Amino acid sequence: MSSELRILILGDVIGRPGMRAVVSGLHALRRTHRADLVIVNGENADDGFGISPVIAEQLFKAGADVVTSGNHIWQHDDTAQVLDGERPVLRPANYPRGCPGRGVEVLDCRGTSVAVVNLQGRRRMPQIDCPFRKFRDLQKKELAKAGVIIVDFHAEAAEEKEALALMIDGKAALVYGTHTHIQTADERIFPKGTAYITDIGATGPEDSVIGFDPRTSIMRSTTMVPHKNSVVDAPAMIQGLVLRVNPDSGTAVAIERIREVSLV
Repeated sequence: MSSELRILILGDVIGRPGMRAVVSGLHALRRTHRADLVIVNGENADDGFGISPVIAEQLFKAGADVVTSGNHIWQHDDTAQVLDGERPVLRPANYPRGCPGRGVEVLDCRGTSVAVVNLQGRRRMPQIDCPFRKFRDLQKKELAKAGVIIVDFHAEAAEEKEALALMIDGKAALVYGTHTHIQTADERIFPKGTAYITDIGATGPEDSVIGFDPRTSIMRSTTMVPHKNSVVDAPAMIQGLVLRVNPDSGTAVAIERIREVSLV
């Protein structure tokens, strides 16, 4: 039996506070958790919405191996430049044909082929292609030879996230939720070996409303006027998980949540 792989994953990086936390703390986190692979969701990294080429490069220099995203990836005119570049910045794989970029990255991790898959839900989200059918299609193609499969499911509804995870139980090492920015406490391993958590949380300002200025969020809720949200400049919390994987079976050994206060 090969030694276990350790995969460190950070939740949605939100604006400058989240970027400061990643840039200053990710190398240390990687050492502490002896991570073989680091995945970071960066769709909110550029002032709360989207990701720029400069910010994407900062995430990789900070220690990310793969950057995933979600519905906010399309915020900027230079999105195609980021998604079609050499660095593995993913957009959800179930966007229709013709969209820039890709939704799967396959890497060699200590001799094991690890596939990172980015999918997006459809409940209370933009109506794109079905993530369930898309995963089945990917199994026949890009994922056919992968030893370990990791899925970032960027979705709103817990029901949809759990349903996908149980549908592919035993086929992926991990299905983890992003998008809501609130870390859930339901991490577990399903009967056939797929680890799951509804949402890994966010890497961004703690004293906020899902990373944004509470004053604006309160005003939006009390007046129903769609004021533009802005990231609050406050100390950040780093949230995510560490997954231990058996590379021989491609299934999870353990899943552990991360929740740490950033030092900057």
